[in-house]
Amino acid sequence: MRLAALLALLGVAALAGAYAGVDEVKASGLPPEARATIGLIRKGGPFPYERDGAAFGNREKLLPARERGWYREYTVRTKGERTRGARRIVAGRDGTLYYTDDHYRSFKRILE
Repeated sequence: MRLAALLALLGVAALAGAYAGVDEVKASGLPPEARATIGLIRKGGPFPYERDGAAFGNREKLLPARERGWYREYTVRTKGERTRGARRIVAGRDGTLYYTDDHYRSFKRILE
């Protein structure tokens, strides 16, 4: 059972919304390319892709709701891809990081 569903069952609706749809993953459990991207984010770059650092709109509404401009997206290199591929890290202004390997259809909060 997802954490959000469990919190809702327990009547903690406010917390349930904060965790809706977002599982967690340790940074050590991510692909090496994702860990390298985290390092670049923490250092402030330089980033290899022109779109890195662009605002992420959270149109999918899978991440906690925040004001516009709160989230930024960064590409995670995918070996063999000629384009940016589907893997991204989305960073919140507060330093919270999320990983997606399916181009925003799902996210995992990164635990460092």
